[in-house]
Amino acid sequence: MAPKKLTKAEIERFKELLLVKRAAIIGDADHLENEAAHKGKVDNATLDISSFADLGSDNYEQEFDLSVLEQQGDTLRAIDEALQRIEDGTFGICDSCEKPIPKGRLKARPYSTTCVSCLNEQEQSGS
Repeated sequence: MAPKKLTKAEIERFKELLLVKRAAIIGDADHLENEAAHKGKVDNATLDISSFADLGSDNYEQEFDLSVLEQQGDTLRAIDEALQRIEDGTFGICDSCEKPIPKGRLKARPYSTTCVSCLNEQEQSGS
């Protein structure tokens, strides 16, 4: 059975979900940016041998935080694009086959642009 087109009420619920996810990511990003900035500061006057291990650990954590921020930035862009598709009236439609994306997929990943079938085809073809 083919997925049905989303109702206005369902689209509104997905819009709310996207806005909540967006706010959470922005909050997480602000926190990580503050942590990364704080970890990047080193007092050279108190630097000793044991500090080098801490510095290496801090550098790793800072790089990890920056990587997470980059991933969150990608997700934030995808959410913003999904919100734009809601405004355009194209939300929930697969970019590849132009059929409705199943609601279960949208619930799991509301910023999806493809249905599972097209996603699988893209992954198999290496696109």
